[in-house]
Amino acid sequence: ILTIWKNSYKGGEWRPCVNKPSEGLPESNGYIYVEANGGLNQQRTSICNAVAVAGYLNATLLIPNFHFHSIWRDPSKFKDIYDEDYFISALENNVQVVDKIPEYIMERFDHNLTNVYNFKIKAWSSIQYYSDEVLPKLLEEKIIRISPFANRLSFDAPPAVQRLRCLANYEALRFSSTILSLGETLVARMKKLSANTGGKYVSVHLRFEEDMVAFSCCVFDGGEQEKEDMKNARERGWKGKFTKPGRVIRPGAIRINGKCPLTPLEVLLVALLSV
Repeated sequence: ILTIWKNSYKGGEWRPCVNKPSEGLPESNGYIYVEANGGLNQQRTSICNAVAVAGYLNATLLIPNFHFHSIWRDPSKFKDIYDEDYFISALENNVQVVDKIPEYIMERFDHNLTNVYNFKIKAWSSIQYYSDEVLPKLLEEKIIRISPFANRLSFDAPPAVQRLRCLANYEALRFSSTILSLGETLVARMKKLSANTGGKYVSVHLRFEEDMVAFSCCVFDGGEQEKEDMKNARERGWKGKFTKPGRVIRPGAIRINGKCPLTPLEVLLVALLSV
């Protein structure tokens, strides 16, 4: 593992670029407000993409907001999960980030961000789309909202955009002090409790939730009622995605291919067999 960073597949040496500061920021073209939806991974991706888009459009990014998910109902704000002050300072030479919009702009929208023009953007849109379609509206309105903002930027982007993504993900996003403290406690406990097994332990990410089970299209032990409930959950969450003409769902094949989430009982059995 220590050798993989020595040489790239094209030869030469890998060199970090995320810490390269810009030569100063020009006057902002306006403010961008995004609403990140999905779980923690999707939210983190959305934040990185928002930083990249804001930097590319020479815009000021308002601290992203997280959707109040209908299943998790998690009221956490950005500062509850990440170190907000550090995020702003780490990006200051590359992308301007603020925690509120100036009053003179908010007066136009009755101090309500939901009144701001919402730009509906297709998933995996190119950065050129943002330049061609979003930037003119940003220059006109001086503030735009993009909601939802999960997976709204293509992975295929020029190096300057990818650099901003990396800067956000690997440098600017740092967990809040409470989460960092909890993480350190968990690591210390794992080291202590796994000492008798040579440092080995089992890590489980349990995602047996309604949306996960519904999305998997797997069948468990709930009979016809379960099938109907999961069908309704799929329609609520992904309207029409699973009922498109020609789409055939084969729960048995999905399970054979190992793509069904484990039930809590199955997780327990795996853990016991791994000891």
